[in-house]
Amino acid sequence: MPAKNPRVNVVLERPLYDALGRIARRDGSSLSTKARDLLREAIETYEDLGLARIAEERGATWDDGKSTHDEVWAGRRRAQRR
Repeated sequence: MPAKNPRVNVVLERPLYDALGRIARRDGSSLSTKARDLLREAIETYEDLGLARIAEERGATWDDGKSTHDEVWAGRRRAQRR
């Protein structure tokens, strides 16, 4: 029977594997579940950092007297098309 969710195999260094095992035992979860949860958190943080970088770029060019919401977003759409 095929797996419900996609699978991935990961090779870990011993210290990382041991730390994952300690965290999983402490939280009462399996290695797989804990690895998935930690990876999900890491991806969310990675995405947040990317969004913060975009916000900083927009903030650097923002002019309260001249810029409008539509102008800022239009500039971002042009940059994404390149």
